[in-house]
Amino acid sequence: MKKTLEDIDVNGKKVLLRVDYNVPLDEDLEITDDKRIEATFPTIEYLFKKKAAIILMSHLGRPKGKVVPEMSLKPVFARLSEFFGKRIKFIGGDCVSSESKKMAKNLKPGEILLLENLRFHPEEEGKNFAGERDNAAKDMFAKELASMGEIFVQDAFGVVHRAHASTTGIVKFVKDAAVGFLCEKELKFLGKAIEKPMRPFLAIIGGAKVSDKINVIENLLGKVDTIIIGGAMAYTFLKSFGLSIGTSLIEDSKLDLAAELFKKAKEMKIDFLLPQDHVVTDKIDFVNKNVPSDAQIDTTIDEAIPEGFTGVDIGQRSIEKFSKVIKSSKTIIWNGPLGVFEIDEFSKGTVQIARLVAEATDDGAISVIGGGDSVSAVTKAGVDDKISHISTGGGASLEFLEGKELPGLAALPDKI
Repeated sequence: MKKTLEDIDVNGKKVLLRVDYNVPLDEDLEITDDKRIEATFPTIEYLFKKKAAIILMSHLGRPKGKVVPEMSLKPVFARLSEFFGKRIKFIGGDCVSSESKKMAKNLKPGEILLLENLRFHPEEEGKNFAGERDNAAKDMFAKELASMGEIFVQDAFGVVHRAHASTTGIVKFVKDAAVGFLCEKELKFLGKAIEKPMRPFLAIIGGAKVSDKINVIENLLGKVDTIIIGGAMAYTFLKSFGLSIGTSLIEDSKLDLAAELFKKAKEMKIDFLLPQDHVVTDKIDFVNKNVPSDAQIDTTIDEAIPEGFTGVDIGQRSIEKFSKVIKSSKTIIWNGPLGVFEIDEFSKGTVQIARLVAEATDDGAISVIGGGDSVSAVTKAGVDDKISHISTGGGASLEFLEGKELPGLAALPDKI
């Protein structure tokens, strides 16, 4: 177990708080979803009560080590100002400039300083200005960040799978470090779901590619009672059985692997469920996420998809079959949508599954949703407030489910 915020002395200290404010912006640079910001408020409020001065550190987008005005954290500052008023300050341009350091030095208890985008510096991601890997440069940048505070608190679960200056490097240069309440909550729900699940334990895995989820499936095979596979990755499994999948998206190079995973699940007596029917179309624009007006949309009678048609969602028979498993499960992990849910005509399956997971949660199941698309799906279904835990870290939650060590957590001190 890692040290938590309540394990360390933050009274009257300057606290460097790593947050994940990589929020979506529209073309006018307005924030369209501030859930990641609000998720850090419990940690911030606790630090206020302890009369700490708070220095917020985050990235936004992928500026690739250069100053990109459109990726400034200025919109985040504006949103934070709505909640914290004059207590929050912001210095744009450079997170380790002399102005930023001076403001950090003069920061008073109960005040917040938001630093500019960390990734305007290539050193944050362990590179020098030539774009080469450079651990010395990363450490130097981490030391500069650390010089502005005394204590480091990691509350950005979305980046703990990255060995960056602000996740691993900074820990070496502060007096003490711990996880914040958001990170602690992530570890509690994900860890308990994987290591000590209430049974029956169900994993719902969707998305486009088997290759993206191989390690997740393999790691979960030794833990779950049932796996439901949906999304385009299901077509690769179905083709590996010799079934027709029409023009559906598949990975031909992963057919043998899909067959092997299915065989392994059966040998371990794990129910490995695939769609029994599909919503299909003969025309779809994947790039612009729309359906041409002259497209033919139909539902298959079984697992096979006819030539000339592309699978885009699970059908009603599949929903009914999956429903029975979901309702009887006591722990549910879901990563990845079961169809092209961004298009309304093909969102029914994913939305229905989201509502079923919410109903199971109401009946006492623990539900954990990970991955950006899955989070969007439960939000679209209007049940995001009925899920036990929605992970704020897409890549991090995926690597956690794969059983990988997360560098940003491994670098933190353990409880004594």
